[in-house]
Amino acid sequence: MADVNLTGMTTETRNEASSDLDIMTSLEIVTLMNSEDSKIAAAVGAQLPEIARAVDLCVDSLEKGGRIIYIGAGTSGRLGAIDAAECPPTFGVAPGTVVGLIAGGQSIDISLSADREDSPQCAVEDFSGIALNNRDTVVGVAASGRTPYVVGGLEYANSLGCHTVAIACNKGSAIGKLADSAIEVIVGPEVLTGSTRLKAGTSQKMILNMISTASMVRTGKCYRNLMVDVVQTNAKLEARAVRILMEATGIPEDEATSVLKKAGGSVKKAVVMVLSSCSPEEAEERLEASKGHVREALG
Repeated sequence: MADVNLTGMTTETRNEASSDLDIMTSLEIVTLMNSEDSKIAAAVGAQLPEIARAVDLCVDSLEKGGRIIYIGAGTSGRLGAIDAAECPPTFGVAPGTVVGLIAGGQSIDISLSADREDSPQCAVEDFSGIALNNRDTVVGVAASGRTPYVVGGLEYANSLGCHTVAIACNKGSAIGKLADSAIEVIVGPEVLTGSTRLKAGTSQKMILNMISTASMVRTGKCYRNLMVDVVQTNAKLEARAVRILMEATGIPEDEATSVLKKAGGSVKKAVVMVLSSCSPEEAEERLEASKGHVREALG
């Protein structure tokens, strides 16, 4: 067993407010959890400048044809994998543009070998499988801030010249010291001591939402506040695409359905066609010239 020192870590400290958790009623437990959860947004808010810095790094990578790559173990790894999986349908990016690596492989299967998180070399092996390169941004996620798998991954990413970001829930974290952008959000001790899937996990999910969403917005994946690159893979999303076009242009539903068909299903192209009164071909040219930014294409 590796020598692991968790002394002094906020994420491992006992929460005095929950010292009698085992004899609380159901209502008392959920009320306490809700009270503790109310502290998360403020803790994340204290890190907004650093989160914005991380977004800028990710945008730089995406504009150079690189990727955003999350790495983590356990809950942290699964949160990264979930965020990565949600990007293609929401923003229309190609699979592999945002990648979630978990110690043990690209899966949220809880049966993955947990001991891989103790190996820095395993991260190097996982990176070799996706051809990590210096155009990529690597985001290391670890509530403790010390997970060897994440430490090894960030060290290797630095050696290649990648942008690096760390998301931890302890100050002065090992991964924070390795990253270009160190996001260290202190949410306090957990209601259930050491169970970092709770407040720590929620804060990580909030930060990942910010990083991926802001990065995609900055690279032209929305018009105003509309998801104009949404992928229509089911009836709900097909209806949403029509609604988005209606909201963006003010045209009625039947016309929106017709224009969207002429645009080959591309909401972004359809918006430009309607608001610029142009053909699908000209809309495509405008979007190519603006690198996919609808406002610029309209201008």
